[in-house]
Formats: sequence, C-alpha cells, structure tokens
Amino acid sequence: MFLFQKISVDKLQEGLQTKRFGRSIFFRREVGSTNDWAKELARRGAEEGTVAIGETQTGGRGRLDRKWISPRGGLWFSVVLRPRMSPSEAVGLVFVAGLAVAEVLQEEFGLKVETKWPNDVLINGRKVCGILAEMNTKGRTVNFVVLGLGVNANFLVEKVFPESLKKAATSVEKELGQKVQLEELFKAVLEKLESSYDQCAERGLAFLLAKWKKHAAFLGRKVEVRSGSEKLLGVALDVDDDGALVLRLEDGSTRRVLAGDVSLRL
Repeated sequence: MFLFQKISVDKLQEGLQTKRFGRSIFFRREVGSTNDWAKELARRGAEEGTVAIGETQTGGRGRLDRKWISPRGGLWFSVVLRPRMSPSEAVGLVFVAGLAVAEVLQEEFGLKVETKWPNDVLINGRKVCGILAEMNTKGRTVNFVVLGLGVNANFLVEKVFPESLKKAATSVEKELGQKVQLEELFKAVLEKLESSYDQCAERGLAFLLAKWKKHAAFLGRKVEVRSGSEKLLGVALDVDDDGALVLRLEDGSTRRVLAGDVSLRL
C-alpha cells in the first residue's frame, strides 16, 4: 500500500513533460493559502506557469470565501497565468482547469467523473476537486490569473471533514480503495492543464467547453441554482460560450446565470 502522505519536493519536477508550467515551483509544508501566495509571486513578476504548492493549507478557501479544508494527503496548488485574453474571456479558465482534472482522473485512474458548473469535479455525485480562479486586471487588460486547484487525494473524508461536508465530498483514495502518489498526480494534472490552456488560447474557450460538457451530467436535468439571494428552479439546458449557465425556468422562460451554485433536484 502506498503511504505517500508527505510530498517529495525533488520528485515534483522529475520527468515533468511541460514547456512552461512547473518550471518554477515554490513549496511549503504548511501555507495559509496557495492562491494568496501565488498572487504575491505574480505581483513580484513571477513568470507564467509558476506554481505555489503546499502540503497543507491553514487558510484555504473556495468560491465566495468559503473555507476549504486542506489536510495532509491532498493536492493543493496554484498556478500563475498571464493570458492574452480579455477579462471576460479569462473567466472561463476555471473550466479549463476543471477539464484537466476530470480527464486525468478518468484517463489515469479509470474513475467515472463529472464536471459541475462552474468549478467542481465530482465522482459519484460527490466533490473531489474544487477550483478557485482569481484575476488581477487594469482596465481591460489582464495582468495575471491565479488558478487554485484542490484535489482530495490521499485521505478519507469521513475522518477529516466536518459532519456537514462528509456526504457531499469524496477523495481519490476512497474511490480507488488505495492511495496514489501525489507527485505523479501533480505532474499529470499540470501537464494536462498546460495542454488544455494552450488549446484554449489557440482554439477558443468554446472548444474546451465542448469537451467539458461531455462530463457535465447535470445538463438536461432539473436543478436548483442559488445566485446571490435569488433561488432559481428549472432545467439546466447548456453552458454557453461565455461560461454562463442557461436555464429553462418553470414558467418556460430562459435565463442566463453568470454566477451561482447548482444542486440537482430529485
């Protein structure tokens, strides 16, 4: 049985097949937030593809500043990007990251994965990965984007998560019945992320979204969407080329939602 709880820093770049991503890696055993650390590095001029990775996070967070529990055994890292895109286009990079993780978990480990709008990857309906994208802009120019990825890998959620999250989350270890080598998972995700990011730059977000939607099991189903203080009920028809969720509401009208949380209605 693998017991790779601690990350071996030397192995993070060993055999890494990327051109830019992960050529520069900053590592700490414990960090407040890898996204905050990566933003600091970006402001100091860190090149595209720079990675900040922590073995644990004490102040990890998800969307809307929700706390992200980050115990040892998970994969918690952030990547500095400097895309030549408008801010509205760069918002879609969260889908690029979600697709990268989904494809690695499916192709490398044979897991049946789902993508959920806008930033989650699920296995058997439970969250295994969340993504946080944060952007720094000046006018219509994107200075940098930090993509934070958190993958529940080598731990059992029932042992480390609070009661309120145990039914909603899972881990790679739980689904496989064994641990994985974190360094290999990191390299596989980073390689896929660079490839998907380059495809997005060359072919546009719509090309990547079409691949992302192949994993989106919630499409075509009845959902509840909470957007701010508003609750919407309807059928998830599509995620359009801008990354907005398209809903058919119960009164038959259609609505685009730019931000919110989706849950299935049984």
